[in-house]
Amino acid sequence: MNLSTLAVEKQAHPRALRQKLLVLYLGNSNLESSVIGWSLYDGTGKEKFVAQDNAAPPYSSGLAAMLDGWRVIVYPALRPPYPGQEYELSYLPFEFVFEKLEELHVH
Repeated sequence: MNLSTLAVEKQAHPRALRQKLLVLYLGNSNLESSVIGWSLYDGTGKEKFVAQDNAAPPYSSGLAAMLDGWRVIVYPALRPPYPGQEYELSYLPFEFVFEKLEELHVH
């Protein structure tokens, strides 16, 4: 098969990859810890994330997401709390970002 044949095949069966992002907030820096918050961004347009207080996360842990094919692309930096602020509430520090690439068939 030569390059011109590949180009013709690609035009006959075009495909496009779209990115899906899953953001999981874990209880600590261990990928096996429980999910305490989450959001989903779907570049395929197939799913729409709606934040709801009672919505169950799609996975119980970061490792469970990895076992389902999600790739870790952002791992949180571990930073100690500032002295005197060890017990103050703040943002969720253990934010992991996962991605999946899904193929869309273009007609």
